[in-house]
Amino acid sequence: MYKRILVPIDGSATAGLGLTEAVKLAKSLGAQVRLIHIMNQTPWVTPDAPSTIIGRMLDELRGSAESILHEATKAVRGAGVEVDSRLIEALGAEAGEYIIDEARSWPAELIVCGTHGRRGLRRMVMGSDAEYILRRSPVPVMLVRGTEVAERPS
Repeated sequence: MYKRILVPIDGSATAGLGLTEAVKLAKSLGAQVRLIHIMNQTPWVTPDAPSTIIGRMLDELRGSAESILHEATKAVRGAGVEVDSRLIEALGAEAGEYIIDEARSWPAELIVCGTHGRRGLRRMVMGSDAEYILRRSPVPVMLVRGTEVAERPS
């Protein structure tokens, strides 16, 4: 069935839920996992900020991204699942676009990702990488809902 599972992670609890489901699935199918982190946060600085400050901020963002990937890789490997990871620097860009590109080029057979399940104004303001992935993915997508969605009353 699925032998190559792509899992976008950003360090959030919701992404962690997606990773947990991907590991369960990978173990049961004998699949490998590729973790991907898109470093797309643009550091906010004043226009006259020295380049050394900008460089330091980017180094901190990169260090945080590498740490997220390292911890997730360790967890997946600890579960006995074959894993590799990629860090993609795309400052200011939409993560979904890069995730779809990775799904095509790797090539993934399934994408598993957490979703915050935002609706209404929050979704419009914050966007939805999960929705972007779902609409444009060349492969099946499994969305894992975050606890904030699961705990809402009906």
